[in-house]
Amino acid sequence: MLELGSKFLISYLIGSLMGAMIMGRFRGGVDIRELGSGNAGGTNALRTQGLLFALGVVIIDIGKGYFGAAFVPGLNLPWVEADPMISRDWLQISCAAGAVMGHVWPIYHGFKGGKGGATLIGTILVLDPSLVIVILVVFAFVLVFSGYVGLSTMAAATSLPILLAATRLPDEQPLFIYTACIALYIIWAHRSNIQRMRAGTEHRNPKVMVLKRRNDSTGNGAD
Repeated sequence: MLELGSKFLISYLIGSLMGAMIMGRFRGGVDIRELGSGNAGGTNALRTQGLLFALGVVIIDIGKGYFGAAFVPGLNLPWVEADPMISRDWLQISCAAGAVMGHVWPIYHGFKGGKGGATLIGTILVLDPSLVIVILVVFAFVLVFSGYVGLSTMAAATSLPILLAATRLPDEQPLFIYTACIALYIIWAHRSNIQRMRAGTEHRNPKVMVLKRRNDSTGNGAD
């Protein structure tokens, strides 16, 4: 258990390195958590700081998820030996979860982070790269028909455990449990978006939509 706890903690600390805060330092101390929707993620970064800033945020956030899932499980730590009682699959899943949790509740930034979408993608690139295609296809499909980034993110995350339940259980139970828990969290994290969609005040991007309504030409509300 010492190996599991140590490597989970390392992944959490890596996940706590917020792309938005790192990029903000390069832009004179900008804290996007005080701008726009207040979310320290790529969408708010794009709306408030522009494309290059947002691209840097996404690359860092994906990268830390990838690093946490790919390299931390295999680290040779001087204070702990590999535990033969711990499944390597579950160890990797735990490290992946630690990276996402660090992004959501970063210890370096008052436990106020993002919603975990980009870091989740980074972990999936390691756990099963083929699932990234599913995420991107579902995200794009929902986005072009709805115009809602938040709804697209929730749909993409939810598609993973549904697909795994239908095609890979019981063989890939650890991955299913991981994606199911992360999907539930992402839905919870977007609860304010859900409320705004119900109220008709959620920001909608008509530029990406296939079917546009006349009154959607400028979008409503704020994400």
